[in-house]
Amino acid sequence: MQKNLVKKITNSEYEKLISNSLQQKESKEKSIVNGKIIAIENDMAIVDVGLKSEGRIPLSEFTRPGQKAEIKLGEMLKVFIENVDGANGETKLSREKAIKQSAWNYLQDCYNKNEVVTGIPFNRVKGGMSVDLDGVIAFLPGSQIDSRKIIKDTKELLNKPLDLMILKMDKFRGNIVVSRKAISDIELKEQRQALLSNISEGSVISGKIKNITDYGVFVDLGGIDGLLHVTDISWKKISHPSDVLELGAQIDVKILKFDEELTRLSLGIKQLSDDPWLKVNDLYSVDQKIKSPVSSISDQGVSIIVDENYDGFIPLGELTWLKKPPHPSKVVELNQELEVKITEIDNEKRRLICSLKNLKENPWKGLTKKYSINSNIDTEVVNVVDFGIFVKVHEEIDGMVHVSDLSWNEETCSTILSDIKKGDIVKVKILDINVEKERISLGIKQLEIDPVQKFINDYPLKSRISGKITAIDDKGLTINLGKNVKGYIKKTNLSKDKIDQKVERFAIGEMVDSMIVSIDNKIRNINLSIKEIEIDDEKKTLSKYGSSDSGASLGDILGSVIEKKNNA
Repeated sequence: MQKNLVKKITNSEYEKLISNSLQQKESKEKSIVNGKIIAIENDMAIVDVGLKSEGRIPLSEFTRPGQKAEIKLGEMLKVFIENVDGANGETKLSREKAIKQSAWNYLQDCYNKNEVVTGIPFNRVKGGMSVDLDGVIAFLPGSQIDSRKIIKDTKELLNKPLDLMILKMDKFRGNIVVSRKAISDIELKEQRQALLSNISEGSVISGKIKNITDYGVFVDLGGIDGLLHVTDISWKKISHPSDVLELGAQIDVKILKFDEELTRLSLGIKQLSDDPWLKVNDLYSVDQKIKSPVSSISDQGVSIIVDENYDGFIPLGELTWLKKPPHPSKVVELNQELEVKITEIDNEKRRLICSLKNLKENPWKGLTKKYSINSNIDTEVVNVVDFGIFVKVHEEIDGMVHVSDLSWNEETCSTILSDIKKGDIVKVKILDINVEKERISLGIKQLEIDPVQKFINDYPLKSRISGKITAIDDKGLTINLGKNVKGYIKKTNLSKDKIDQKVERFAIGEMVDSMIVSIDNKIRNINLSIKEIEIDDEKKTLSKYGSSDSGASLGDILGSVIEKKNNA
């Protein structure tokens, strides 16, 4: 019987096999190899890499930002071996690390050679965007997106391939910073050089409006920016560049000034056409009537556009004959067509000065035909202010009644003013008309007789009157003489004798007799005196009963007079 011979392995041969197996295992670990997808189970792909055991890779590692996962049985692909025959006897593989490792090597080479790479932005983050560079995530700062314009919404760049330059790489930290602007700068530099070699002052070139400001417009001429100042946009005055130009519009401009050293360009649009102001004197003259729409309204007046080529201006004082005209917005409306008269052709400011009021006859000339001084008129209150009221007198003429002219009793003037409302109908008296200075004086209290003047007419100087004390101060007494008439007795006029010149001798409400000695027209006050009555009485007594030469004193004479009266 033949026996099967089994070759035995020596100990040295066994150790060699084990060593070869370990070396094979070690040489495979942490390296990128080719693998084949042999099965897909649940959320795992089973991959054969030619080792004793297959490896598993999560399906999530086959998904790229902005792309759908694509995986097929039998597909060959690069994988990274992390561990051979792990705790469960399986080989641990990674598709993601294989891609990143390959990508890092490629990107490092591009970075060293300063070459362009292609990336896909897939997410907007603070300060910029996250970009997929063949499996490696890079950061694209907002300031590096574009050099010629600021993209307001970066959403339009998502999931679209972009050419980029790598600015910074740090494999240890896993950081990559990329720039789209760096490529644009190179293109712009080339375009700028080509543009500068073909332009000169006076050249006409096409450009795109990239920014609009209050003072002008920045135009992208294809590699270089130029400034179109607001004054060089149109021959007529415009309030803002956006009134006639739009962002992003393509326009033709003329190069007015070119600073080659600083590469600064001053541009103009109006210079593409002839200056219409050169023909202004052929078209217009002073006193000519024209029709024009209102283009703007300000505190100083109204701006108009004449025949779409010339600026016109109506000063505030030329809108109405009113001495204090209202705000222009109360007289005209925006876009309203007005008929005006040209009063001046201002060559310095390049505008036509016009008048609206000169189309009408000066109402002051007709005022004296309708009214005269001391005329009484019923009219409407057009405004109420702290110092009085304004009333309508004639057409565009308003007059003012000062608060002090509302009543002869000054204490009630403020109360009367507070009760008057705009639109009220009041009666006023015309006190004075000055056509030359265009002034008219009005009053309400003058509709009645001045009580002080009437009192003076009834009681001339040296008249004796009686009145009630209404106020006492250190300087004298205030006396009510009736019908809004007041008098005042100074302390020195309280008595002939100085010892009796004391205000303490009197009380409020007490009736006193006094004599009118003077009238203060400025403060409308009547000055009174008790002392003058005493002096007058003394003179009358002396003239009737004796004289200073008789040797008898005034006391003796008065005493005998009193005694006679008592005995009678």
